[in-house]
Amino acid sequence: MNLADSGLDLPAELRARLRDLRLRTPLQAPIGPLGRQQSRSRGQGLEFAQYRGYVAGDAPRQVDWKLFARSDRLFVRESERDAPLSVYLVLDCSPSMAQDDLANPGWTRLHAARRLAACVLELALREDELFGLLAFEPRAPLRAAANGGRGQRDRLLAALAGLRPTQAWPDAPALDAFAARMPPGALVLVLSDGFDSAAAEFAARLAAAQRSVAFVRILTAEERDFPLSGALHLVDPESNAVREVDGDAVRSGFLQRFGAARAEFIAGLQQRGVACVEHWLDQPEDLALRALFGRGGRIDIGGAT
Repeated sequence: MNLADSGLDLPAELRARLRDLRLRTPLQAPIGPLGRQQSRSRGQGLEFAQYRGYVAGDAPRQVDWKLFARSDRLFVRESERDAPLSVYLVLDCSPSMAQDDLANPGWTRLHAARRLAACVLELALREDELFGLLAFEPRAPLRAAANGGRGQRDRLLAALAGLRPTQAWPDAPALDAFAARMPPGALVLVLSDGFDSAAAEFAARLAAAQRSVAFVRILTAEERDFPLSGALHLVDPESNAVREVDGDAVRSGFLQRFGAARAEFIAGLQQRGVACVEHWLDQPEDLALRALFGRGGRIDIGGAT
């Protein structure tokens, strides 16, 4: 598995900036038919549950040393923590994900999507959450059910490294079948450029089915700035349609229209309960994740932009 070539290597400075982020969802998973309840398990968490006597193998940091000073006996603090969150990564592998910037050739939308996914896997692993993957390859969909641990992390990294931007999104019934396998209350991150309407529709249908959904729209710096000039030969990677234009003549119109389309895209998803942020290829990945998870560790469904 070549992490460097696939974009899955996380630079040390990026790892450092991820330390204060926590994956959280505003939804609670339903337990039973009568409504929502959040299951809880004993372990190291934020809410104190009880004391118990120390046994060999307990971590020293779990010992209540102040109580030991008063009682001359070793006790361990047990806490309650939320049941593990199921986190699903959904990666767009459509042809437009092969797009890169002239200023940084070789670093494509898919490279950025894979690195964003690797960041989320590290966060989920650190928090003992469960994590799974959904992507669409030419021969068969790639689906990994949510599981936890380093072995699961390494399996998903290997799967991500093998993805190629060659396959369009499947039809709605196929997407619904995959959605049904994601448990209610799951956190789903869709990593896509959003140019295939099926990606946004899938995210919205998941949100309507009581999943917490965040859409990270991956765009090139050239789409943001349009630094191109002179005669341009433009090819649509999805349809292979060709257009000849003059960069200087179309710049202002393009920026205005694309800016309006971006705002409409975000507003449309938010109205359907999907958090949406933009990630530009020339920006560090933690910026998009911080926009989602940096406000007290919860997705801002109504206001992430």
